[in-house]
Amino acid sequence: MENFALKVTNLTKVFDKPAVEALQFSVHRGEFYTLLGPNGAGKTTSLRMVAGLLPPDSGSIEVFGIDALLDPISVKKIVAWVPDEPMIYDRLTPLEYLEFVAGLWGVEQNNARSNACELLDWLGLLPNQHERCEGFSKGMRQKVALAGALVHDPRLIILDEPLTGLDAGSARLVKDVLRERVKSGCSVIMTTHILEVAERMAERIGVISRGRLIAEGTLDELGDQAGRAATNLEEIFLGLVADDESETAAA
Repeated sequence: MENFALKVTNLTKVFDKPAVEALQFSVHRGEFYTLLGPNGAGKTTSLRMVAGLLPPDSGSIEVFGIDALLDPISVKKIVAWVPDEPMIYDRLTPLEYLEFVAGLWGVEQNNARSNACELLDWLGLLPNQHERCEGFSKGMRQKVALAGALVHDPRLIILDEPLTGLDAGSARLVKDVLRERVKSGCSVIMTTHILEVAERMAERIGVISRGRLIAEGTLDELGDQAGRAATNLEEIFLGLVADDESETAAA
């Protein structure tokens, strides 16, 4: 059995121009993987294809050995998707929302309530569990959305800029929950513009530019690929992207 939670091969998506071009990368089982890139590099498009929200023009996606294009329902049952803008039902309370989402996934009612309460407790939302979400701040809404994504115990968690707009306390809670999930065997792939978060949390990092993966590995390995000492992810990342842009301009 392959040790991959996610395997992306030659993934391509074209709009007016190529947004993702022959993208290849993999996420190991039980790994925290971060995808970095400048604005417009194709990160969100890539994750939306992995999550089954956007069909690729070509290429393949395997999630725990399941072909996501041939059997999308089986894949969605074991995947969680958390976008940068939380999408929840304002008229529901956090507890009602989580129980509703758990019901959609076929989670048994007693387990749904138990999972919901545990997640709300982890994320500091128990005091607000019976309040309608319509009055919540973005940070609180993001935590509710994250809890909703995790309530069916997914094996692969896909997050697109999950810390955007969160205060320091909320961001720390979210990071702690993700770390606990990885410790329990979950796999996580996340995009972020906060390089310090990637440096501290990710076991491996992929750098994407112009829809292509230009570097991948641990911080030390990225430093080797960039020809720079691996002392600071920001310098390594900016150097890799600048080198790629220079090569593209010279071509």
